[in-house]
Amino acid sequence: MEIPEHAQAAALQRLADLGEERAKLLQRAKDLLPQIQEAALEADRLGAQRSRAQKLSKISPATFYKWLPERRSEDRG
Repeated sequence: MEIPEHAQAAALQRLADLGEERAKLLQRAKDLLPQIQEAALEADRLGAQRSRAQKLSKISPATFYKWLPERRSEDRG
């Protein structure tokens, strides 16, 4: 017969471990943002299709397009 407190402690420890791993992954994703922004700007400078670049970046459209400079109407294609 298992003691409920032991099962609870194990479940809480697993939760704490997963929460810590999630926090590390979120920080890593945040740390990648400047590199992704730089790559987005380079792709845009080279004339890549913006919608395709946004999808490949996995960044929300609002954030992605905020990074990019305005294009003149004759530059749009």
